[in-house]
Amino acid sequence: MYFVKRLIFAVPLLLVISALAFALVHLAPGGPFDRERAPASPEIERAIKAKYHLDEPVWKQYLQYLNGLAHGDFGVSLKYRNHTVTDIIAQGLPVSMLLGTLAFGFAMGVGLPVGFFTAARHGRWEDYTGSFFSMLVVCVPGFVIAPLLILFFSIKWKLLPVGLWETPWHMILPPIALGLFFAGKIARLMREGMLTAMQSEFVTAARAKGLGESRLLLKHAFRLAVLPVVSYSGPMLADLLTGSFVIENIFQIPGIGVFLVNSSLNRDYTLVVGLSLLYAALLIGLNLVVDFAYTLLDPRVKYE
Repeated sequence: MYFVKRLIFAVPLLLVISALAFALVHLAPGGPFDRERAPASPEIERAIKAKYHLDEPVWKQYLQYLNGLAHGDFGVSLKYRNHTVTDIIAQGLPVSMLLGTLAFGFAMGVGLPVGFFTAARHGRWEDYTGSFFSMLVVCVPGFVIAPLLILFFSIKWKLLPVGLWETPWHMILPPIALGLFFAGKIARLMREGMLTAMQSEFVTAARAKGLGESRLLLKHAFRLAVLPVVSYSGPMLADLLTGSFVIENIFQIPGIGVFLVNSSLNRDYTLVVGLSLLYAALLIGLNLVVDFAYTLLDPRVKYE
């Protein structure tokens, strides 16, 4: 029942987000046709505005947009001629989803073992080394890591391609550049969760019964320690799927982040609102999945 209520509540929430996005993008200075190479005559400009209903009040444009949404139509792009917003999403979303999924796997594959191992070796040199790594990758942003990866692995050592998104070799550096920050966050969460779990009463009781340390950590402490990581994984995956536009621009990846940046700069109203709704729906959906996963990992968690 809880999840059904969440889904029902998501509908008005998406409406509010669409209204805010629509209002904010129209409040921004400039228009979608201000950057045309040749200035249009007043007659042509009026005809273009009439074609896209830009000569009408904003509230009326929004109602027309909602009417289109009710019929599954996100509208046409004002800058990418002969392309609908749905076409652009269908073109860029699979690329961004693959990039985000690979970065998510990399972050989990690196962050969980580092956090687990540093907690298991608490107070030793391995703990300090792992903690330093976690702090370092969290402090260095992706737009700094990406050029460094290109410099060494592509230009200096010539091991991997510089950019684009064509072969499996092209899909190595971008996920690393995108996922390193999140790997550090996961490692820190996992370490703190493990240290807390190792001090809990049931772990102390299991240790007193003579349970081996390795089995104690893997079977009991890990399951409790991973819960904060699960909570963080929903927003993290949403960030990876929708916030990769910097990495996409650096590596020239044709993902949806590039369209978001260009549509904002070009005042492509329909595309900005459509992508905002897409990002909001992804965030809501992924958080719902995380809540469900929480109940599977910890039976004590109940949602009313």
